[in-house]
Amino acid sequence: MEWGEDIKAISNDEAVMLVNHQATGDVCTLMMCLQDKGPVVAQMMWLMDHIFKYTNFGIVSLIHGDFFIRQGRSYRDQQLLVLKKHLEHNYRSRDRKWIVLFPEGGFLRKRRETSQAFAQKNNLPFLTHVTLPRFGATSIILNALVARQENGSPAGGDAKGLECKSRGLQWIIDATIAYPNAEPIDIQTWILGYRKPTVTHVHYRSVL
Repeated sequence: MEWGEDIKAISNDEAVMLVNHQATGDVCTLMMCLQDKGPVVAQMMWLMDHIFKYTNFGIVSLIHGDFFIRQGRSYRDQQLLVLKKHLEHNYRSRDRKWIVLFPEGGFLRKRRETSQAFAQKNNLPFLTHVTLPRFGATSIILNALVARQENGSPAGGDAKGLECKSRGLQWIIDATIAYPNAEPIDIQTWILGYRKPTVTHVHYRSVL
């Protein structure tokens, strides 16, 4: 069940979608929700954990030009450089308009205690159902894809030339996935179907 703003209305604009993360099934849930959002599915790029490379849709995602990111402190700086190059070589050349990111950097059950400890130490909100986001990949995306401005207009070239150029990212979409009783669905459940049908809630909020 989908709530909040009608994101189909901005499906032809460029956007970055930030989504909370609880289980591997979040990707499947979001894929299903976006099927009826105009040209979004054909023109979007996913940032997913590298484990998804080995799922049933991994080869499709590779061909599609999605990015598989490795988690962990030892990989962090190197992965951000790889992401920057991937965006430079694949986002505009493949005519992508949306990019999906899970900024929490891991599943809720693995990140909650660390996030709450960090929040207490730094006087930040104490969160239970989501975790504080990490800014590394989000910062790379915004720096790479937001159009530079000069005197309130996109930088470079005259107005006629700009008609053929991308306007850059125009929206940030905050998407929240919620499962009944806080029991997320993993990808094994999606494939094997051993859990009873349940209503999953997805809420959208867009920021210009």
